[in-house]
Amino acid sequence: MHLVRDARARRYVLRVNDDGSLRLTLPRWGSLGAARRFARAERAWIERERARLLRMTQPPMAAADRAGLRRRAERELPARLRQLAVRHGFTVGRITIRDQRSRWGSCSPNGSISLNWRLVLMPDHVRDYVLLHELAHLRVPNHSRRFWRLMSELCPAWQEARCWLRDGRPLRA
Repeated sequence: MHLVRDARARRYVLRVNDDGSLRLTLPRWGSLGAARRFARAERAWIERERARLLRMTQPPMAAADRAGLRRRAERELPARLRQLAVRHGFTVGRITIRDQRSRWGSCSPNGSISLNWRLVLMPDHVRDYVLLHELAHLRVPNHSRRFWRLMSELCPAWQEARCWLRDGRPLRA
């Protein structure tokens, strides 16, 4: 674990780097003992983040296979997003397919939706959850109770899909 003291920090901040190592930022008033206790208390979160990083890293495949999956994503994901948008009464602006390292999708304030090409590797219900999640942000731009109520209407099994994304397995495994 790499400890860094930052005079501007207001709290302890723990990050899992791309290589799985840890960086713990301490505020100027923080102690090393309290920092280590904080990191120990966050052990479950650290393990979840490391598992997420493993799932998000580029799959070990030939460049041609990867390029083929990317082309498939560019063909399939926008079509499926538009299909879900029409079914649920959303108007979608620009759709981009990206090679994001830490996100499955995002929705900008102007209504543009970006999707991770790796969604084509997901089970259909998980992929649709991510697409519906981004569509829901067109109406509710945050993760408030109102947002999750809307998600329950759009995708009744959203919790199972979200668990799959977080843990890499179904909710009821």
